[in-house]
Amino acid sequence: KELEAHTSPGPRILGNTPPILKMRRVLHQVMDTPTDILLNGETGVGKELVARYLHEHSIRKDKNFVAINCGAIPENLIESELYGHEAGAFTGADKIRIGKFEHANGGTLFLDEIESMPMGLQVKILRVLEERQVERLGANQLIPLDIRIIAATKVDLKALSEQGGFRRDLLYRLNIVSIDIPSLRDRTDNIPLLFEQFALIAAAGCDRESIPLSPEKIHELMVHEWPGNVRELKNLIERLVIMTPGKEITAKSLPAEIYKAQIKSETILDGID
Repeated sequence: KELEAHTSPGPRILGNTPPILKMRRVLHQVMDTPTDILLNGETGVGKELVARYLHEHSIRKDKNFVAINCGAIPENLIESELYGHEAGAFTGADKIRIGKFEHANGGTLFLDEIESMPMGLQVKILRVLEERQVERLGANQLIPLDIRIIAATKVDLKALSEQGGFRRDLLYRLNIVSIDIPSLRDRTDNIPLLFEQFALIAAAGCDRESIPLSPEKIHELMVHEWPGNVRELKNLIERLVIMTPGKEITAKSLPAEIYKAQIKSETILDGID
């Protein structure tokens, strides 16, 4: 089985479709370089998994992989989160805090949803990227960094920069190596393999039987557009494992939007002479 061929430790990027093979080839070309990387992809395609894959298979694997969602941290806390602070740097800072940059030293810092980063902070991030050193809030000492930055976005940063929503100089700095992660609808041939993998993981986690997937039923999954991409597929499989343990799925086991997509597809095919 193809699943058994992917036996390397750490995160795995499953599939042998042309988009996945192309992406995996680029990843291995840049794996051990110091170059910062920009990952582009829709919600749910697996940007953090790709970032972890880069880290865990690189020479930095023995150091920290630090992930931060730029859209999930309040703007007034993000500088402290990234740079750290000295005791007394501001009200409430009663002890030293090591920031994400410093904690990732020697390893990888993953900046997810970088399009959400406030404009003022983008200037400071650019400086860290260029100088490879960071200063804790309230300190006067610069800390040298040996670090790789992997940024990820679900929007077109070039278009956003042209609208004034993202600094062009930061985009140029991040865009030295840009990797596009294909959507699930562009690699539907991966669905059987992903289904098998996620079903095994979900079944083990719930102490349930895995779900068999007949060849007849795979079409029902492949005609769905998967707006939530791999995350949507994974969540669906977990739900099926819980609700239909050990049973073969049928069309009516699937959510209405997938079942209806399958019916629509069959109707179109029936109308073709």
